[in-house]
Amino acid sequence: MTRNAHLNELGEFLKTRRAELSPRAVGLPETGGLRRVKGLRREEVAQLAAISTEYYTRLEQGRIQASGPVLSALAQVLRLDDDQRDYLFELAGKDQARPRRRAAQKVQPTLQRLLDNLIDTPAIVLGRRTDILAWNSLAAALMADYAEIPEKKRNHTRILFTDPAMRTLYADWEEVAHTTVAQLRMQAAKYPDDPRLAALVGELSVQDPHFRRWWGDHHVAARTMGTKTFHHPVAGELTLDWDTLTASIDAEQQLVVMTAEPGTRSHDALRILASWATNHQRAAPDTA
Repeated sequence: MTRNAHLNELGEFLKTRRAELSPRAVGLPETGGLRRVKGLRREEVAQLAAISTEYYTRLEQGRIQASGPVLSALAQVLRLDDDQRDYLFELAGKDQARPRRRAAQKVQPTLQRLLDNLIDTPAIVLGRRTDILAWNSLAAALMADYAEIPEKKRNHTRILFTDPAMRTLYADWEEVAHTTVAQLRMQAAKYPDDPRLAALVGELSVQDPHFRRWWGDHHVAARTMGTKTFHHPVAGELTLDWDTLTASIDAEQQLVVMTAEPGTRSHDALRILASWATNHQRAAPDTA
């Protein structure tokens, strides 16, 4: 994204958030008449933020860069949560495009050792743009055989939207996918000049109407924990808690681990799946 593209994105984000708020939600009186626009009017946002309507209009049109105090006021007026506020400031803070080629990410050796020792816990390491940098055998057994996916295509978001099996594996695929798109938007604000991220967004926008719609909603999220339910062909239904740990040596690498509460059916199913994965790995021909 160029500087102008970043300003346009900020404007679209403000416009989308404005459309989601009613006058009542921000303490304005309901007039009772038919409103020509969905949500708040531009002049209403400007009034609440103590700026001119002309200034705010130029912000939405991507024609000017907002100051810190104005961004803070708009975040409050538009009822932005912490993730959305961070995203707003990320966009506004990129004053100039800084194109540079980033070295290909490789999993940190300490994370790889940790993965190798997680026998009964599915775990993957995610890098920039949700690239999958490493995984253990149980993660492959649970979600996908990542070794069979070309390295350049080994991306969590891409797999989620392009592999039909994912839509039956996840009990609530739409929620999982929607959250993933929101997390990817946070990445887009952090790395506005990443050509691979831009290519990924373009590819998925063309291929999938869900992705296209959710990307256009401008929702953002930086969730680091939660719960997912899987319908696995071997282990059956598993409800797993997932948590994200950021590598201290490289903040751009995150270890995602999935666990089940001891004594539950999901915990037993994980052990069964781990045993199946071990036997399956032993039975596989050695291609090294």
